[in-house]
Amino acid sequence: MLDVITIGRASVDLYGQQIGGRLEDVASFSKAVGGCPANIAIGTARLGLRSGLITRVGDEAMGRFVREQLAREGVDTSWVGTDANRLTALVLLGVRDEHSFPMIFYRADCADDALDESDINEAYVSSARAIVITGTHFALPKAAAAQKKAIKIARGANRRVVLDIDYRPNLWGLGGHDAGESRYAASRIVTQSLQKILPGCDLIVGTEEEWRIAGGSEDTLESLRIARGLSRAVFVVKRGPMGCVVFPGDIPASLDDGIKGPGFPVEVYNVLGAGDAFMSGFLSGWLREETLETCCKFANACGAFAVSRLLCSVEYPTRAELQHFLAHGSRTPALRHDAALNHLHWSTTRDAMTNRSAIDRILAFAIDHRSQLEDMAAEAGAPRERISAFKRLALDAALRVADGRPGFGMLLDGTYGRDALFAAASHDLWIARPIEQPGSRPFEIEGGGSAAAKLIEWPAAQVIKALFFYHPDDLEDLKARQDRELIRLHAAAKALRRELMIEIVASKHGSLGDGAVARVIDHLYEIGVAPDLWKLEAQPDADAWTRIASVIEKRDPLCRGILLLGLDAPEAELAAAFKLAAGQKYVSGFAIGRTIFAAPARDWFAGHNDDETATARMAASFGRLVALWEKSAMEQRS
Repeated sequence: MLDVITIGRASVDLYGQQIGGRLEDVASFSKAVGGCPANIAIGTARLGLRSGLITRVGDEAMGRFVREQLAREGVDTSWVGTDANRLTALVLLGVRDEHSFPMIFYRADCADDALDESDINEAYVSSARAIVITGTHFALPKAAAAQKKAIKIARGANRRVVLDIDYRPNLWGLGGHDAGESRYAASRIVTQSLQKILPGCDLIVGTEEEWRIAGGSEDTLESLRIARGLSRAVFVVKRGPMGCVVFPGDIPASLDDGIKGPGFPVEVYNVLGAGDAFMSGFLSGWLREETLETCCKFANACGAFAVSRLLCSVEYPTRAELQHFLAHGSRTPALRHDAALNHLHWSTTRDAMTNRSAIDRILAFAIDHRSQLEDMAAEAGAPRERISAFKRLALDAALRVADGRPGFGMLLDGTYGRDALFAAASHDLWIARPIEQPGSRPFEIEGGGSAAAKLIEWPAAQVIKALFFYHPDDLEDLKARQDRELIRLHAAAKALRRELMIEIVASKHGSLGDGAVARVIDHLYEIGVAPDLWKLEAQPDADAWTRIASVIEKRDPLCRGILLLGLDAPEAELAAAFKLAAGQKYVSGFAIGRTIFAAPARDWFAGHNDDETATARMAASFGRLVALWEKSAMEQRS
């Protein structure tokens, strides 16, 4: 059923976002799943292995985050237990410079430390081709017993046993809370504990310092020879910038005489978590029966990704990203600045990073409108404050139509739709939120200021929607100003790991003929703007859609797709547009607004409809559009 099961630590890592200073001076943190076994489970899943994790988390928000994030990454969580009596472990980390990475473990009586033999299920352990145990969890008697039980089961079922020495001295009680950064301290007790485990392993991986603690000698070669006297496992020595060396048999006279793979010189940004990325890469080859040289190549490359980026599991490469890197390399030793790799990384991890599951279609009720609803309220003599209440009714209407089914969504703003946005967070809806000043041309951020400063407050699952009135025949000065804003917004979205949907409306300032929209999209890709989604108006014919699809296929085949917008078109006109668009490549749904809400809104503001009538009318209209879309899509498939 599984390729690998990892056992032990699972924490929430809080990484300081300010680089180059003391941890005391960090002002904000990024959150990610951490802990050696959890990192390896995620790293191997990203590389295409079927992985699982045995651990415990607390019965609180951080524990649920760990569990949900593991699931989004494709890790089996069947035996991630919930401990009602303990909190999920936390780790605070910072980057002072390329040699100093301060770290504080918050692990007092934490959930994963309470792992015991009851967490080890024989059928589950036997279902995997290999298990990964970690040295740190032998520091605690009950956790050690749990790992020993797993080893016994694995050996009895003829499964492989992998040991990541994973030596953290202060988690063995060596050094105080301020010694989280420490990687080595000699200890006879630790050495004796580890040496009891070595004989039952098939693969053992560690740094030179970790091999010294495992062997009990200050000389790495001597430690390896001592360990070889206890175990016939394949030994892997991680050597930092020098890559790694593997010893499947006797230990030679020099570390340089073992089996090696190519190294990948990169700028060192943060070494924390690099060993877990390395292990993930090695296992992706080893469990596929690749040569040891190939395993080293995979491991070294994955380690290079990790040290050149800030976070741990979040930054680990996917299989597609690793293959691209091995085939093409990088334009810069600072991999986090390689645009091609970053785009591939984002495109293949964004489902996990945006805290929601992937969906193949999006049928959205768009009511992010502000100026139009202001006008409707003014016409009826209603105060603008009523707009917020109407948007709550629109949410209710959308939920009636969705009825718990996936693939439904809404476009809601933070000006009048704030309450609806908050309420929508409790439901499984795809949500996009506008960032533009309504009607601005050239594009402006609503309220002015920096996009990044606004986006930092948005939940990760909310998609940024940015409307650009853009035509390829616009004056060059106007296009230059629009391009500048597009580039800035795209950069902010990627830096903050937010999905971006670019809405292009060209018909208000020129003809849609001659593939105008395709030309706009191609130009935006040319300047480096690659949104996750496009929101486009209905095209005049199938050829226009084909041109658009061809540009996306050439420029960004990993694009999520295109949503069709309505521009207040009547339902009959939308039915024709749906019929033309539904079968086109990359068109994955619609985001329609005024066609659904305009008439009910006017009547509701004027007092002609009560809340239930307005809600029912919007639900009926949205439901008809959904039925029209599904009918068109079915006809195209048949």
